[in-house]
Amino acid sequence: MRDEETAISNVKPINWLGTPAHARWLEGHFDGLLNFGAASSISTGFGNLDADGKVAPSQPADFSELYVTCRMIHSYSLGTLLGRPGCAPLVDHGLESLRDNFADTVNGGWFSSINTDGPVDRSKQAYAHAFVLLATSSATVAARPGADLLLQEAMAVHLDRFWCEDEGMALEGWDEAWTESESYRGVNANMHTVEAYLAVADATGDPAWRSRALRVLKRVFGYAKEQSWRIPEHFSATWEPLPRFNEDDKAHPFRPFGATGGHAFEWARLALHARAAELEAGNTEQELAWLLDGASLLFETAVADSWAADGADGFVYTNDFDGVPVVRERMHWVVTEALGAAAALWRVTGDDGYARWYAAWWDHAATYFLDGSGSWIHELGPDNKPSYTVWAGKSDVYHAAQAALIPRLPLAPTLASAVGRGLLDT
Repeated sequence: MRDEETAISNVKPINWLGTPAHARWLEGHFDGLLNFGAASSISTGFGNLDADGKVAPSQPADFSELYVTCRMIHSYSLGTLLGRPGCAPLVDHGLESLRDNFADTVNGGWFSSINTDGPVDRSKQAYAHAFVLLATSSATVAARPGADLLLQEAMAVHLDRFWCEDEGMALEGWDEAWTESESYRGVNANMHTVEAYLAVADATGDPAWRSRALRVLKRVFGYAKEQSWRIPEHFSATWEPLPRFNEDDKAHPFRPFGATGGHAFEWARLALHARAAELEAGNTEQELAWLLDGASLLFETAVADSWAADGADGFVYTNDFDGVPVVRERMHWVVTEALGAAAALWRVTGDDGYARWYAAWWDHAATYFLDGSGSWIHELGPDNKPSYTVWAGKSDVYHAAQAALIPRLPLAPTLASAVGRGLLDT
């Protein structure tokens, strides 16, 4: 080998993570997302934006979904904690919508979707109620008026209606009056329950919420291990896996057929948040080894199954349980969660392999997903051109906003509490 080739082979790859210059870029990206998302404020809460950043025309008028409104409350709470002017009024607007528009004042809890005439979807879903917890905990950390009372209400509803102590998991959904529970069980709702419970533990100082999150993580990691570290998404009422669920609707936006690499990345990151908090609480690395080991295996399997799995750059949406791609569209949120998981694993292990993936995926995002408006295209086809097979428009900035913050934060406490304590890298 020639001398110059030897020198090049010995050059250590550039690591963006932890550098001030990259932190500044992430900060600018975060601000662009908040500026873009502000247009989604409507009379009932927050609406869905179209590809041009305008509220998507919908029937009924001023249609708002609970999970979207809560994600925006959370995002603008983070902006408030970062001292971004204009964010606090948007948080307050969202909290008002929870109190006055989404709240079921007769039966308790919050309707899944509403418009100016009232509830559209009257069901009570664990997925959306997890985001109520996340939103109100973040707004409480941001000291927004009335957020603490809403958080207390959300905590009571979740413990009373969704958390199943015997199973160590959350139920999926109820009818309006809480008289009939959905027979389906799913780990997507439980994943966001883990996210919310970890945030509530930090916002309230009550470690019982983190203990519940750990129970969910333990059970889901057990299911994943049985499936070669591919997470089964769908279950019966007795928590028996349903591997053929939605076989006729493979691209379902919330309950897709097969395994979802993006969720594997998300579970991996959440496990590392829980591990970091438990270490701070005095537990040992040996006691918590299952969390790091599981996170690493979920990450490795998701990369192998979904990254460029069909010969083109990008993450395929889903795979079967042999790792074969099923739905080949590329979702923006999968990239953001891959970025977050890579940053988290690098922070724990110091392994530059994670930093290389992190840089490669930001390059991929910049090439295909970032559209110059401050936001991301939400879906690409297998040819990496805009697609609308699974998602139309741009529902919220939650996933992308977190991807711009997670690389700059420690793993404990969770995002809002870490930002509130001034722990952000600069």
